[in-house]
Amino acid sequence: MLKQAIIVLTLLATLVLPFALRPRPQHPGRVEETLVIITPHNEAIRQEFGLAFSRWYQARTGRVVEIDWRLIGGTSEIARYLEGEYTAAFQNHWVNTLGRPWSNAVLNAFANGALANDAPALSKEARAAFLASNVSCGIDLFFGGGSYDFIRQAQAGRLVASEVLKKHPEWFTEAVIPPSFAGEEFWDREGRWVGTVLSSFGIIANRDALRRLGVTTPPRVWADLADPRFFGEVALADPTKSGSMAKAFENVIQQQMQRVVAERLAALGAVDEATRRLAEQAAVAAGWNEGLKLIQQIGANARYFTDSAQKVPIDVAAGDCAVGMGIDFFGRQQQEAVRRRGADDRVSYVSPEGGAVASVDPVGLLRGAPHREVAEAFIEFSLSLEGQKLWNLKPGEVDGPTYFALRRLPVRRDFYTLPGIAALRSDPDENPYGPQDRLIYQPERTGRLFREMAFVIRVMCLDTQPELKRAWQALIAAGMPADALAVFQELTAVDYAATQGRIRSALRASNKVEELLLAKELAQRFRTQYQRTVVLAEAAHGGR
Repeated sequence: MLKQAIIVLTLLATLVLPFALRPRPQHPGRVEETLVIITPHNEAIRQEFGLAFSRWYQARTGRVVEIDWRLIGGTSEIARYLEGEYTAAFQNHWVNTLGRPWSNAVLNAFANGALANDAPALSKEARAAFLASNVSCGIDLFFGGGSYDFIRQAQAGRLVASEVLKKHPEWFTEAVIPPSFAGEEFWDREGRWVGTVLSSFGIIANRDALRRLGVTTPPRVWADLADPRFFGEVALADPTKSGSMAKAFENVIQQQMQRVVAERLAALGAVDEATRRLAEQAAVAAGWNEGLKLIQQIGANARYFTDSAQKVPIDVAAGDCAVGMGIDFFGRQQQEAVRRRGADDRVSYVSPEGGAVASVDPVGLLRGAPHREVAEAFIEFSLSLEGQKLWNLKPGEVDGPTYFALRRLPVRRDFYTLPGIAALRSDPDENPYGPQDRLIYQPERTGRLFREMAFVIRVMCLDTQPELKRAWQALIAAGMPADALAVFQELTAVDYAATQGRIRSALRASNKVEELLLAKELAQRFRTQYQRTVVLAEAAHGGR
């Protein structure tokens, strides 16, 4: 009997003890506020901001807040989710509240931020009704991701103006959060979104893998990734699935545009303004081609194109790939993870000088936010110095993160000049506002072609990956014969004019079949020229 009792008590202890020893909530049963946030941010960021905001909010209001994080994937998935939720919410409002019949005309117009002045009356009514409504997707904030997605959400009307610009005008100045920097917008003039932290792009490398390949110096510029020694060793993400990778590729193209324009205008000398303008336009188009050629070669070296940009630094750190293109904080966080495990400094990260811009990850208030007061408080916290310090202070420092070094760069310019701040930072030498050779982003050159650019890269590199790699391998073996390389790099179908014209038109057509047919046609065109490249390269190689 005693033995049975001991067994029962042992089993009870086994079941109960883990619950008895787990950390207790700070305020069990006292949650008085809820905040719902949709985000692509990782667990470390969510945990640190959740803890810090809860403390900040309680100190100011006396109330306990709980954050309900909604995680559905990256910014592309979030954008599709929001579009679907707001469509359903507005359809319900239009039909059941306003008593109007639903139609394709209403569907296509209510979230159209570019509705023409001569649009039909019904379309204008639908748009006006949506902007006047408080329809909700049940979520308060969109937090994290690139500014491109936030600009699109704001134009659609799914983001609304926050009070933070009115409440803290002293923050929105050149000395604190400039309106723009190096060509990148840092906040929306209507307050619908505000950048909270900066992102840049660069090259992640594994020194052990580089030694295996006979490479003594980690790559430092984008062109280094086209080195034939990296064949099958470059980790990349699909730009049609990853907005951050699309932005990195845009940086590559913008740098080539900037280089070609500078070279051609310098050679032109003193000419009239009209001639100079025409020369610049031609140089921009040539720079587009040069950027695509470089991306084509980098893509030919790819081991894969993953759907998730977060996979790139993990695989590089593990040695599965020697190098990769990625976001700066993914690179730094992977460095941090390797060091935390007691390993060496085998992972390196560099942002190519003059080859990457610093863009913002914003926060934005969603239309119909069910907990607007708390949402406004979170926006204020994220832009306050207390919130900004979380991004780059070492864990355990006052106002720093509790558990994780986030290794990101705050958007506030005054953060970098705080007395004694360098000794407290995880990355004391990083200052995005400091003197350096920087890429100046020209949004008018590629900004409106962002989606088209990703589409072009997909058909050129992803849909044709086996043929692309086979052609590149043949070129390498043959010593890059000029005639074969010229066929490989034939880009007439996706040049600047074609992308602005036929490709842009197909991608914006209401009938999505046009995009699918064009993708099929262009992919087949590239397959054919890659196969032709192999024939020419092998003929040149055999004729040696």
